[in-house]
Amino acid sequence: MKEVFQYTPKGVCSRALVFEIEDGKVTGFEAVGGCSGNLRGIGRLLKGRDIDEVIEVLEGTTCGMKPTSCPDQIAQALKAYKQK
Repeated sequence: MKEVFQYTPKGVCSRALVFEIEDGKVTGFEAVGGCSGNLRGIGRLLKGRDIDEVIEVLEGTTCGMKPTSCPDQIAQALKAYKQK
C-alpha cells in the first residue's frame, strides 16, 4: 500500500519534504522550497530506491558551512518515517 509521508526539514531552505513510499521504496518525492532544479533531480534519482539505501547514501551530506543539507534532511526524514 502506498503511503504519503511529510517531513519538516531543519537547517535548510526547503520548508517541507513529501514522500510517496510503497513496500520500503521511495516511489515519489517533492520538496517545497529550496533549490528547485537540484531537488527535482534528486527526486528522480530517489524513485524506486530502497529507503535504507537512500539513507546510507545521503546521510551526512553537508552544504557549505552548514552541518546539514537537503540530501541529509531527506535521509533524516526517511529515518523518521522508519521510526513511526
